[in-house]
Amino acid sequence: MTDIRTRTEITPALRARLRESAEQTALSGAPDHEVLAELRASGLLATAVPAEYGGAGGDARQINRVVEEIATVNPSVSIIAFQHFAVSARIAEWGTEEQKRELLPRLADGTYLAASAWSETGAGAAKQKLASTGTRRPDGTWVLNGAKSFTTGASVADIYLVLVQTEEPEADTTRVYGSVGQTFFLVMGENPGLVPDLSLDLVGMRGSATGFVSLVDCVVGATDMLGPEGRAPEIIAGVRESGATLGAVAVGTARAALDLVVDHVERRGLLEKATVRHRLVGLATRLESARAIVERAGARTSEAPGLTTLHSKLHASTEAEEICLEVARMLSSAGYVTGSRLNRLLADARAVALMGPTNDLARELVAVSWQN
Repeated sequence: MTDIRTRTEITPALRARLRESAEQTALSGAPDHEVLAELRASGLLATAVPAEYGGAGGDARQINRVVEEIATVNPSVSIIAFQHFAVSARIAEWGTEEQKRELLPRLADGTYLAASAWSETGAGAAKQKLASTGTRRPDGTWVLNGAKSFTTGASVADIYLVLVQTEEPEADTTRVYGSVGQTFFLVMGENPGLVPDLSLDLVGMRGSATGFVSLVDCVVGATDMLGPEGRAPEIIAGVRESGATLGAVAVGTARAALDLVVDHVERRGLLEKATVRHRLVGLATRLESARAIVERAGARTSEAPGLTTLHSKLHASTEAEEICLEVARMLSSAGYVTGSRLNRLLADARAVALMGPTNDLARELVAVSWQN
């Protein structure tokens, strides 16, 4: 029987292609369809799918490890993979048996690439004021209307996990994330009512196909609902409890920056200087602290796994950005050119803090736990 680590190993050939793609997409700002096809064929997308549905049966530790490894060469693709894993896991946890049998094998073998469409302009980081709606029709089908923003994988995904308001929201001052009456639907990318738009011109994560998704009289069936009607906040809360964390993206990005500066000082013979060595050790220690909390989140060994997942995203994303800034100082003028890989890594590291839950919202979610 194939070991799960073997099934989720990134081959040297794929690693080289991911690195090459990162350089190309940094210039084009467009997703690399060829490298995404290689990702689909690699077997890595099976990581979060249970073995009984053709997956690798990986837990949060394996998910975080794969995401980190991809991020060391291509942070943009790592967040596409992270979103795919997140949707796969939600279907495995909340899907009907029919949804699992129909979707999970295709998510595992790369036939389907999944994306999440939760955010929207004006809703706030806490997703409490959604303007996108789902309306039930007499025949039992639903019509979705609205616009989602900052959707990673827009246009390249085959299936989207879409968050909409299906009931009137209730004022609830105790809730920090989500609102009563929100529901998730699984919408196929080929649905004519789902229209992706890649007009966003991002500073970082330029190959992530992050853009808008419009829902224009988008008709879906009752069987496309994921989880109970109106209970999306419970599903969202469970994401944190899983231990899979965007902190893994930050760790991989910081690793790349550290490797870059180590190579730089070695080639210039600067490792002979104790001051240089000690600065590098300081960066390596900060990286290890970020990796340690990401690993702890994935292992779910703390008394409050959900809080540890939030801490892991906060700490790892903060450290990644600071590590990249310190590397910039060490590179000096060598890094102050438009073609420097470090500038891409710094922009990518900054992006993790802005991903949901944003770091400010993550801080609020942690703070609220002290009030209970």
